[in-house]
Amino acid sequence: MERRDFLVLTASGIVALPYSAALAAAEPVVLTAAATLQQLLPTKYGGPTNLLGFNGSVPGPTLRAAQNTPFTVRLDNNLAQDTAVHWHGVRLANAMDGVPGLTQSAVSPGDSFNYEFVPPDAGTYWYHSHFLSNEQVARGLMGPLVVEENTPPDVDHDIVAMFADWRLQEDGTMAEGFGNMHDMAHAGRMGNFARVFLPKIELRTGQRIRLRLINGAVDRVFPLILKGLSGKIVALDGMPFREPREWGMPVLAPAQRVDIIADVTGPVELEMDHRQGAYPLGGLEVSGSVAPRQSPIPTLPPNKVSTPGDPARTLRLVMRGGAMGGQHGGDDIWSFNDVSGMTDAPLAEVTRGETLRIQMVNDTSFPHGIHLHGHHFYELAADGTRGDFRDTTLVDPGTSRDILCLFDNPGKWMMHCHMLSHQARGMKTWVQVS
Repeated sequence: MERRDFLVLTASGIVALPYSAALAAAEPVVLTAAATLQQLLPTKYGGPTNLLGFNGSVPGPTLRAAQNTPFTVRLDNNLAQDTAVHWHGVRLANAMDGVPGLTQSAVSPGDSFNYEFVPPDAGTYWYHSHFLSNEQVARGLMGPLVVEENTPPDVDHDIVAMFADWRLQEDGTMAEGFGNMHDMAHAGRMGNFARVFLPKIELRTGQRIRLRLINGAVDRVFPLILKGLSGKIVALDGMPFREPREWGMPVLAPAQRVDIIADVTGPVELEMDHRQGAYPLGGLEVSGSVAPRQSPIPTLPPNKVSTPGDPARTLRLVMRGGAMGGQHGGDDIWSFNDVSGMTDAPLAEVTRGETLRIQMVNDTSFPHGIHLHGHHFYELAADGTRGDFRDTTLVDPGTSRDILCLFDNPGKWMMHCHMLSHQARGMKTWVQVS
């Protein structure tokens, strides 16, 4: 968050998480944020890149938690600047949400902070910095979080695939200029190199895998081409489908996730559909084969979530600003409802248990991936039919999207564009649930 936003919001106070003996007894996982060097490019194209990482790697380690079980992470800040960790998509207590100035103070260099929560929903999530996030995430402060089902599906491998892109110089070092006005006013900081991070395993044809796709990029939307697999999508943003569905070309806005269960039919290749042709991101090799399974792709066990009722009222969220976006009333590049950045008063004060319909209107020339903290919501069709249950929705330029959300998690919850360059320059607000 911007310093001015931090100063505005700290005046309103921070709600502390009640002490829990169960949480205090949980063995903490340690995440150390520090500068690191890592080889992102193939070595024939350049040297290592100067990054920020958790536990010395980008992305950070894949954290695995058990559903409905206390989970504790100690953040040690070995950076030269403040930071904090947001647990994207997890419906947790507000004080653990990791948003400096709204739910906690930023963690200063040399200090630590314990995040303690009980993840209620199994699925694919992730963690990332929420302090100067357009820069710190771009430099590498992100990693996967898997909340495991009590009874996981029968697969041979459970594989996390995390996508990102970077703007690199010819020698492999990170290009600076994170506040570049052109980037901020257009589609964001687009990298000139993209890849997917995959574990070093060798597959066999006929094996069944679960592939967890996570878009950890700052601003880039990834339209994906998957090769060497035959299967179905089983979940979006951590929430399982009632029935698996065909995947076509999965499109992941920044922060969105897709779970796929599929049988291996050949070398697994992941590509990005690009105007200049398919862009290779990475893959997994295949050696040998096993007898293919005859059973259908399984359905994941559902998470226990409350069903929204009829909306008590409707909120309107109009996105304006940016290049070719016309005039707006905000005092920065982007705005929600002609207001840029966080304010003393929330976008809405909501009574706990209240269902709201939110009309999202993209009156700009660029797409925006809108993320609501602490909750999931239903995307609505034009006729009001409830669609997918997500925490981040992609709204294309010049279009509208309505969502339906049951606000059942008390606290101060941020709502923002997850094109983090847009968030950094005004496209953010918050909702009070009490």
